[in-house]
Amino acid sequence: MSAIMKRLTPVEKIQDDYEAKLVSADEAVKVVKTGDQIHLGLFCGVAVDLERALAKRAEELTNVTVCTTMWSYKEPPEILKADLGAKHFHYCSTHLTGTERKQNKAGNCWFLPVQFRENPKFYEECRETFDVAMLQVAPMDASGNFNLGPQVAEYWGVLRNCRKIIVEVNQNMPVNHGRENYLNINQVDYIVEGSNSPLPTISAKEASDAEKKMAEHIVKRIESGSTLQLGTGGFPNYVGKLIAESDIDDLSCHTEMFVDAYLHLFEAGKLTNNKRINQGKMTYTFAMGSKELYDWIDDNQMMQVAPVDYVNDVDVISQNEKMISVNSCLQVDLFGQVNSESSGLQHIGGTGGQLDFVMGAFKSKGGKSFLCTPSTRTLKDGRKESLILPVLPKGSIVSTPRSAVHYIVTEYGAVNLKGRNTYERAELLVSIAHPDFREELIEEAKKMGIWKTSSKVVNA
Repeated sequence: MSAIMKRLTPVEKIQDDYEAKLVSADEAVKVVKTGDQIHLGLFCGVAVDLERALAKRAEELTNVTVCTTMWSYKEPPEILKADLGAKHFHYCSTHLTGTERKQNKAGNCWFLPVQFRENPKFYEECRETFDVAMLQVAPMDASGNFNLGPQVAEYWGVLRNCRKIIVEVNQNMPVNHGRENYLNINQVDYIVEGSNSPLPTISAKEASDAEKKMAEHIVKRIESGSTLQLGTGGFPNYVGKLIAESDIDDLSCHTEMFVDAYLHLFEAGKLTNNKRINQGKMTYTFAMGSKELYDWIDDNQMMQVAPVDYVNDVDVISQNEKMISVNSCLQVDLFGQVNSESSGLQHIGGTGGQLDFVMGAFKSKGGKSFLCTPSTRTLKDGRKESLILPVLPKGSIVSTPRSAVHYIVTEYGAVNLKGRNTYERAELLVSIAHPDFREELIEEAKKMGIWKTSSKVVNA
């Protein structure tokens, strides 16, 4: 061998580093020890092969805390299947999906209450240092960068407060343009070439009759030139459908969750993204939907994924004129308090960025936020229960306080609670309750001292 070592080119050096850090999933998870704090990744970036490998070690480990933002697959995590009594792993999530709700009822999934825009700071400063962070990424580019895919959200709060980072490469991960959306090989401790599992998809249900009526109430209050934040499911998709069929145009996207409704609006020629901030870009912090949505996102210069402390920042949101926020909720009481998270003591889902966008939309010039619920739900015994209530039931979570609420929507109308006193709020909410419950609600409002004939609480 020559005494003079061959000098590696930058590309060769990157490839050498890649080979040196490349291990199997089983080998990578050997770094996990009893008592460790683990993060599994976010949304479509949740580690799959690494999580399965970790589950194999269940009997060797105790008191391992595993965090994620949302488990998006139908099958529960393998670590929970391997540890039904939660003796080895303590699994927690900041937003419960249907799969996680079942695990929560079974007693082995815990909820982390958060305000979504605060998640990076929350993970960096308020929880213990993560011993290991695992996440799926797109294949490395020539410069040694791993794209984080269609989610950034709170990643950097996790990654800045972490001892070791393991990336699981997935050929199916779409490359997203945006802000702080990649990891360099120099920041990574181990690389696993995964099994290239398909990304989790969301199939929206058909909107119900009540949801279709709610959508009509909302769409007639949207103007051309608005910027949209839409939630997930059949209801927001139907809102998008009505907009696509209307004469509303010149719309923009600034949203927490990027969903198929935006693809349909773009195909209908409604999205120009001619907004004041991030002009020409569809701005979001994570995307979930159909394979068609992921294919559209992939290497698309119109897309701008960014950290949640930017996307959900109230001041950033409010820079979009005519900001429109549409989200669902579970119950509303006559004070105007909104529960979007629980059914009594049973947890349903997370806070997400609902409050962020309620506040940001109202602060926006000409902006509006809409919190929507059918007026009733049908119980198992066939009886109907009003979702407009005198007071929220015991155990209910106030996701949006009465002081922040703008519009409340049911199939019977949309009412603006801003600037209304307590009896005016009660009147407006009774007006959009199901007719079968209105008299009962009025009588309760009188007893509570929030009716126009009395401000005194009866039997106080």
